[in-house]
Amino acid sequence: MPEALGISEPGRAALLPVVDEPMGHGRFRVQTEFSGISAGTELTFLKGTNPYLHARWDAELGVFRPGEPAQRYPVRRLGYMEVGRVIESATADVPAGARVAMAYGHRTSCVAAAGHERFVVLPDDLDPLLGIYVAHMGPICANGLLHAAADLIGRETMELGDGVRGRNVLVSGAGVVGLLVGLLAAHHGAAAVAVADVTPERLAAAQGLGLEPLDERVQPAWAALKERWRHGPGDRGADVVFQCRGRDDALAGALRALRPQGTVIDLAFYPGGAERLRLGEEFHHNGLSLRCAQIGRVPRGLAGAWSRDRLSAETLALLRSRGAAVREHLISDIVPFAQGPELLAALAERRRHVLQGVLSFPPGAPPHACPPPALAWGDRPVARPITSS
Repeated sequence: MPEALGISEPGRAALLPVVDEPMGHGRFRVQTEFSGISAGTELTFLKGTNPYLHARWDAELGVFRPGEPAQRYPVRRLGYMEVGRVIESATADVPAGARVAMAYGHRTSCVAAAGHERFVVLPDDLDPLLGIYVAHMGPICANGLLHAAADLIGRETMELGDGVRGRNVLVSGAGVVGLLVGLLAAHHGAAAVAVADVTPERLAAAQGLGLEPLDERVQPAWAALKERWRHGPGDRGADVVFQCRGRDDALAGALRALRPQGTVIDLAFYPGGAERLRLGEEFHHNGLSLRCAQIGRVPRGLAGAWSRDRLSAETLALLRSRGAAVREHLISDIVPFAQGPELLAALAERRRHVLQGVLSFPPGAPPHACPPPALAWGDRPVARPITSS
């Protein structure tokens, strides 16, 4: 029976049995090869802080309904960065043998309907490990740039880089989202891209990717950049800030770093609220803007020209250009699927720092057919290059 990495109860990750949909006309079966971990989101289910555990999203009114949990334990679906081989197909849309990127969660296999579930057939020349970013995570980041473009020039947006080209860009947070956003901004012609964080490993990754690391243990990013980025009298700071840390003090710092009438593009998730945000300070006095960029929608007026498929294509273009650097500096840990529960526990308890963790699945083998040795959490697994077939 297929298995999934999920949350059996608050505080406990586990491998849980799941049932694949039956095969039939228009469906295809995927055997998972890699599944990327989005620690920020997944740990909210482990810790019990995810809003869906306490409220229901009312899509019609666009509000959460407190006291009506939309999700209860066990949580059997975590994750949205999967790569797998199509081992059986009953649709002309995807042939058996194709490698696809999807977003169906950390599970050993999945049966999908070609007309309903989204998938991206990966090119043979792409390192399959990098495919974890193509279906969902890369489009999330590219959509941030699209929102910056829409903020600057609106419906006239033609290219993804229209909001960053030639501009000074600050990225607040050097996690996976922040580093991919920064890399996209540099790829699309930003004049400068600085990435602020306090974690040495993340700052080292930013530097390895060719971005400028700003260590906020030494100096707040806003202070460093307002000293350096001068546009005129009383006009200092970043043209645009991409806020990628789910902390209210980071959002406050992002607003403080902007030049007057600048914009924060917010890609973060704030399960703890934003008590330290003071909208009567820089936000008010500098006439700033705050835009939330989430993958659920592209900017209003651009839906006809920009789809999630186009954002995936932009992700593939970035990975073709900078894939070797992403492989070396961003993907930090590759862990066997069987050790997924222990990895999530270690992340929740802060026993291990992981930039981008990836679960690997043994090809053609049922779960636990050959149990790997226990992972020594003080050691970093070696992520070896993988070539496309």
